[in-house]
Amino acid sequence: MENKEGTLANQSTAAALVLERPVTRATRPVKSTGGRKGAKTPLISVIIPAHNEQHYIRQTLQAVNRQTFRDFEIVVVTNGCTDRTADIARELCDQVIVMPERGLSRARNLGGQAARGKVLIFLDADTLLEAHALEVIGQRFTPECAAGTLKGCPDITRPSYLLMYAVKNFQHRSGLHEGSSGIILCWKEHFIATGGFDEALHVTENSDLIRKLRFFGRYTFISETAVTTSMRRYENGGWLKMIRLWIKLWGQSLISDLRHQKYEAIR
Repeated sequence: MENKEGTLANQSTAAALVLERPVTRATRPVKSTGGRKGAKTPLISVIIPAHNEQHYIRQTLQAVNRQTFRDFEIVVVTNGCTDRTADIARELCDQVIVMPERGLSRARNLGGQAARGKVLIFLDADTLLEAHALEVIGQRFTPECAAGTLKGCPDITRPSYLLMYAVKNFQHRSGLHEGSSGIILCWKEHFIATGGFDEALHVTENSDLIRKLRFFGRYTFISETAVTTSMRRYENGGWLKMIRLWIKLWGQSLISDLRHQKYEAIR
């Protein structure tokens, strides 16, 4: 595969010109801060893109900070926020990057570039890690793995949501669909080489990245730990409507370009 490090840098040039602010957190001893002489490079970087997530970002960051595995950093990339997301994040992460415009893929790419870890974890801002998640990832995400995700759980234990996630987890575990449950794992060197997320895609961008990463190794589904994701989109839009949308997008992705498609922001 062609090395696309330059492409990734060029995609996010405009965003890279805006504020980038390293912060020190009192909640966990900082083992690595960019630019600090003699600082240890973290093994894992947790990258969280956030658009108007003031109601979710605190509990997401608190869950990361409770990890039994300590060799990590947290990078939050706020994009197009008009609320207190950045202020809350500064209290609980290693670095906040502020983008004035909304853009999920661009935010992830910018976070991936700024991250110092060998392993990158792209975590949704409304998704909670179990306390031993990073420890399990450190053990299970081995060099022969190029991409992966964890078992997903809904934050509302309604039978319809439990069934939906049971099907989703089965698809990921069996390899029927190599996708994401609100979290994507990869190696930074592979992420840079692929060019990162396609910033022209606003739907199916996760599957697109995983497809590119598979050039470097296998996809892995880790079931020994889990993430819990907010069902707010399904609660607002109705779960049957959302299922129909996912099926429609999957079908369209087989025969057409989805770059014109966008998600409505649900907050």
